[in-house]
Amino acid sequence: MALPMSVEHLNLHYGSFHALKDVSLQMPAGQVTAFIGPSGCGKSTLLRCLNRMNDRIADCKVDGKVLLGDTDVYRDVDVYTLRRHVGMVFQKPNPFPISIFDNVTYGLRMAGHPKRSELEEIVERTLTEVGLWNEVKDKLDHSGLSLSGGQAQRLCIARALAVDPDVLLMDEPTSALDPISTGLVEELATKIAERHTVVIVTHNMQQATRISNTCAFFYLGELVEVAPTAQLFSDPKDKRTEDYLTGRFG
Repeated sequence: MALPMSVEHLNLHYGSFHALKDVSLQMPAGQVTAFIGPSGCGKSTLLRCLNRMNDRIADCKVDGKVLLGDTDVYRDVDVYTLRRHVGMVFQKPNPFPISIFDNVTYGLRMAGHPKRSELEEIVERTLTEVGLWNEVKDKLDHSGLSLSGGQAQRLCIARALAVDPDVLLMDEPTSALDPISTGLVEELATKIAERHTVVIVTHNMQQATRISNTCAFFYLGELVEVAPTAQLFSDPKDKRTEDYLTGRFG
């Protein structure tokens, strides 16, 4: 079941650098929320806060709250449990150098090794959900590294979905893909949001308008404006948002 995520008065420092400045934001359950803004504005930094990827960075300090439903992810849950509930897909496809079958079932096996028959059912269902089953059903024992870029990214999405997360984070998931593969992943993102909460970082404003319900604009570490996507693009309230959307910078 999809759960909402939210951040409350979130500040993040890398050493003395103040990267995120008092960000408060709601990411509704069962919707696609898009983060937009120029490079270096804090979009991906915030995304990585949602499943504590920033824990790995030295001198990174996070203040404020990050909530999954009512659970404070920095105080009330360990990071391994969190990442079962909040999955992530990265900018470049990163299939593991193991079979397609084992890629999909990796998280499930780490969580307790379900029966082989259960794994087979989950693999077929998940690969069907991402539109990959018919393309790979006869070569599930082949390496995940053998797939094309678009196929590999859909495999990574299947791997994230196999553990049935509440939230799926997508960090520019189509930036390395061709237009056809980009379209497939965009369609998939909207479909996933029927059962999961989706948060996506994108530099592609047209992509944000196509797939997101809510759009948040960031600039220099600040959340400048957030609104329903159609409203943000047609009637931005802040001049910085308008200038970015009309190409004056970024």
